[in-house]
Amino acid sequence: MSEEWWNADVPAFVVVGRVNAGKTATLATLLEVDDDAILRVSPTPGETTAVQPLPVIYDDEEWIRFFDSPGFQQPVEAMREIERMAGGGTPGPGEVRRFVEECGDNFPDEVRLLGPVVEGAGILYVVDPCKPLRDSFIAEIEILRWSGRPRLALLNPQGEPNEHEEAWRERLGTSFNLVRTFDAHRAKYDERRKLLLSLLQIEERHAGRIEHVIEAMEREWDQRREDAAEALVDFLEKTLTLRTREGLDERDKGVPARRERKEEALIVEYYGKLAKLEAACLDRWLGIYRHHLIEADVDPAAHRGLDLATEETWRRWGLNRWQLVAAGATAGGAAGGVIDFGVGGHSFMLGTVIGAIGGGTAAFLKGGKLPELKIKLGGGLKWNAGDGETLVVGPPKNPNFPWVLLDSMLVRYRSILARAHGRRDPASLDEGGDGFARGFSSERRSRLQKWFTSCLKGSPDRAREPEVFAELVDCLEEVEEA
Repeated sequence: MSEEWWNADVPAFVVVGRVNAGKTATLATLLEVDDDAILRVSPTPGETTAVQPLPVIYDDEEWIRFFDSPGFQQPVEAMREIERMAGGGTPGPGEVRRFVEECGDNFPDEVRLLGPVVEGAGILYVVDPCKPLRDSFIAEIEILRWSGRPRLALLNPQGEPNEHEEAWRERLGTSFNLVRTFDAHRAKYDERRKLLLSLLQIEERHAGRIEHVIEAMEREWDQRREDAAEALVDFLEKTLTLRTREGLDERDKGVPARRERKEEALIVEYYGKLAKLEAACLDRWLGIYRHHLIEADVDPAAHRGLDLATEETWRRWGLNRWQLVAAGATAGGAAGGVIDFGVGGHSFMLGTVIGAIGGGTAAFLKGGKLPELKIKLGGGLKWNAGDGETLVVGPPKNPNFPWVLLDSMLVRYRSILARAHGRRDPASLDEGGDGFARGFSSERRSRLQKWFTSCLKGSPDRAREPEVFAELVDCLEEVEEA
């Protein structure tokens, strides 16, 4: 092996297993690689045909190296050849090395995947426990056991749990140092961290380097959360202070149809800007969490009804009525002056933007007919005196608007975190599920409401921003743990 390909000072682990067991997907999720140009994940058997080194780098230094490998193709025949080399004795590392050195023509895939092993790499053996434990799998397990290297077996289920899993666990338990479950299509940050911790248990010689990677990973994750909270603060401030304006002349005032056309165009512009702000925040989050295959595509022309007058919406999004009353009263005065629970044309029937990633929809005010919004926006449609008269639209007047908006973003944040990098199916981040705001403490609701109120008035309270940022950092951490 070339010195560039192998470094004896860097702990190394090779991921091995049967074709289509999920080896490459496991590495993609563990290392957060969703770029097929770097690590190709495909359902086509045999996509990985060579051993590929994947370094883990922090602070411009390589700390661990993983290897992706081709799958076993002839495990039973390879096992018999190694047994033949042992001459009737028990095979060991020497016979495995000899096999690698002498049998490349007859067993190219087995020789390639065992190459890093005979140099000293630890083994991550990926299996699908939904499949029955056949003789070919037992042959793979025996070959890896004979290598004498540290061995971790990973159960990567690609179907529903069944009666085969227990047989797998019993057989692997006799030949591997550890057996763990790692679902490459669903594993999140905590599962990735636990997998790295498992390496400490099988490879003590390089404990310091592995510990360094885990600590660096934890620091980086905390920083990402703070960066995400900063993006969320920026989004909420820009959204809650958003207005659209249009000048009016005497003909606009004198001809109702002209004025109505301007009002409709202004409302459409308002929604378009809301959608762009939302897409910008989602793009920042996707970049922070290294999702390059997903695009934040928020279409302001696609909308569905989100009716705050319905029981379903109140159940899932934003605060309930009593929480709104309490938050409004705490934020600055009589709750009755802030909250309009009217019906039949009053400001109660308002919603928020819920954008979708990858062909989804955006939810705005009730009914999805933009002209209906003109009397539902904060301050109504206002005429400003000056050199001329100006029509001003925004923001929505309903007190639940910022809370439903926040919930819609937290739901998408949860979906981004749940998206494993080993997946290559079309991206669709779930907009469903209950929100989070209703579970906030009264203290948090009070702090956020005070800042929301200042933003809605067009003058964000800068003195409150540090505590708002801290609250949103905690919010995002709670979403991670949900």
